[in-house]
Amino acid sequence: MNTGKINVSVENIFPLIKKFLYSDHEIFLRELISNATDATLKLKHLASIGEAKVEYGNPLIEVKIDKDNKKLHIIDQGLGMTAEEVEKYINQIAFSGAEEFLDKYKDSAKDSGIIGHFGLGFYSAFMVAQKVEIITKSYKDEPAAHWICDGSPEFSLTANDKQDRGTEIILHIAEDSEEFLEEFKIRELLTKYNKFMPISIKFGTKQEALPKPEDAPEDYKTEYIEVDNIINNPNPAWTKQPTELKDEDYKSFYRELYPMQFEDPLFNIHLNVDYPFNLTGILYFPKLSQDLQVQKDKIQLYQNQVFVTDNVDGIVPEFLGMLRGVIDSPDIPLNVSRSYLQADGNVKKISNYITKKVSDKLKSLFKENREDFEKKWHDIKIVLEYGMLSEPKFYEKAGEFVLYPTVDDKYYTLDELKETIKDNQTDKDGKLVLLYASNKDAQHSYIEIAKEKGYQVVLLDSPIVSHLIQKLEQDNDKMTFARVDADHIDKLIAKDDAQISKLSDEEKDKLKTIIEENISKEKYVIQLEALGSEEAPFYLTQPEFMRRMKEMSQTGGGMFGMGNFPEMYHLTVNTNSPLATSILNVSDATLRESKIKQALDLARIAQGLLKGEDLTNFVKRNFQLMQESEN
Repeated sequence: MNTGKINVSVENIFPLIKKFLYSDHEIFLRELISNATDATLKLKHLASIGEAKVEYGNPLIEVKIDKDNKKLHIIDQGLGMTAEEVEKYINQIAFSGAEEFLDKYKDSAKDSGIIGHFGLGFYSAFMVAQKVEIITKSYKDEPAAHWICDGSPEFSLTANDKQDRGTEIILHIAEDSEEFLEEFKIRELLTKYNKFMPISIKFGTKQEALPKPEDAPEDYKTEYIEVDNIINNPNPAWTKQPTELKDEDYKSFYRELYPMQFEDPLFNIHLNVDYPFNLTGILYFPKLSQDLQVQKDKIQLYQNQVFVTDNVDGIVPEFLGMLRGVIDSPDIPLNVSRSYLQADGNVKKISNYITKKVSDKLKSLFKENREDFEKKWHDIKIVLEYGMLSEPKFYEKAGEFVLYPTVDDKYYTLDELKETIKDNQTDKDGKLVLLYASNKDAQHSYIEIAKEKGYQVVLLDSPIVSHLIQKLEQDNDKMTFARVDADHIDKLIAKDDAQISKLSDEEKDKLKTIIEENISKEKYVIQLEALGSEEAPFYLTQPEFMRRMKEMSQTGGGMFGMGNFPEMYHLTVNTNSPLATSILNVSDATLRESKIKQALDLARIAQGLLKGEDLTNFVKRNFQLMQESEN
């Protein structure tokens, strides 16, 4: 028997491991199964190059609970260790066996899938165990070894009669961690962290029905046998080449990742790069709501098929955080607690690559089947618009596939749209004016006015539209956006109509004075325009700049440091309307006031502004007018 002290550079390392080194105690199982996987993959590699004279077979990793004795077993059929190797790899904390192996076999083992990069992984066992045993036999022709440590620097190392190759880790679970003796808890952890490990993982058994014999009688009862319960998929879709997969394979894998998601994804992007870093994965575009927050934390990050986190900030560009899928890269720097991912230069390169890959895929989908891309536009636009705002490299490419649909369901790129309106929608400064609606129903009357004039109105109804159009205008100084109910449309309509007013200048001045006497000057700026006699006598528009700044301050969570904006509207009075003449000529002051209020309230309804007491009074006034007309 050999006894001694573990070679550590920090005294009382075990309390540090238990309390500080790992942020979440449950990941001990992930670390131990990662080690077991490494041992198995190492053996596979050595056997493949003829250095290990053994039959590799179909090894698996087994996890067993012994609740009565408060023990948890992790058993592998990998290359095992000699007593000398136990001394070297277990008793010298932070000496990584995986790194030494990769260094020795760096040319032939680079694709072997070895997971471990830290010698501390094994010691995560002491977060939940009061004592840990290792019973291990090497693939080499040497006796098995039995190592025991009770959580102090003291250990014992003796020979053992184990005959089969591999390693068994026995955790004597501490009183404060007995939840890890529950089957449901271990199953939950295996499913969370090890669902796609490259070696099959057995956890208990399950019943499997035997095939029904061809000559079975009518009253035949199905027979069952006990079989190993393999809880993982060692060959997930992202580990395969895109040429090996069909659309149904991608959809099937999506359902495996998200079993409670009943809708199929719109499309997927397969990531596969081996230079200048290694990265594989599959990203899915699901149907998205307008809520930017609830969609996040759906992408799973793996390192060599070991689950790390679903918080991929810093690795996946922020705007793609609303997608779903898997990213797997051995080149992502992961410290022992699997955090602080942003500390390495590779991370930014990976993020840029993902942005480029997504951009290229979107461009390809747009070019190959524009009609299908247009059908999916409203389900993916929030991601792409957010990407244009937050990711400069994505913005550079977005002009080739980002669409601007009209209220009549025609789809244009920005360049196509500018070409369409260039002869018809310019203001007095020669700028192209892109009219847009943010709500087809609420702005219906304004949309109709614009359409009657032959203007195109695009539908931009995402919650970040104010920020987006601000950015687009900054990069296109000969173009401006104006919501269809904004004051900018007044200039277009007035210019194009070229109507002659039926009222003289003196009559117009009098009409303006009368209206100003009957409405609030603090809320409304009166402007008279000669429009067609069939058009609305009164309509309201809001200054585009003020409305946009107000929206941006609201959607930006106060990011612009602006307070509440005053409610200010332009009231355009059509001097050619019969109502304008009627207001001008009526002698009864009460009737004149009633006409003005009625017309103003109708204009406010068109803007969705008539509420509360004003709406109640409007309804009463209409009923009263109906009764008076009957009399």
